[in-house]
Amino acid sequence: MRAGQVELLNRYDGFFSRRPFVFAEISAAIVERATELRATHGFKTPDAIHLATAMVENADAVLTGDAALARCPGLRVDVI
Repeated sequence: MRAGQVELLNRYDGFFSRRPFVFAEISAAIVERATELRATHGFKTPDAIHLATAMVENADAVLTGDAALARCPGLRVDVI
């Protein structure tokens, strides 16, 4: 928005309005899984929460720009 890239903003809006797209609240199950991921694999807390959310919500994949997240076991992580 700051750079005036309206077309890029429209592309993001289109991506996030597609189905099936799930917005999940952080639950006790997500916190527990995130704690396990942080303790056993050393992920930073925000990353562990994102990964745990994907696991608990049975996501098909996680899209990220962070190649370090691809080492998460039991989860498809696509680095873009």
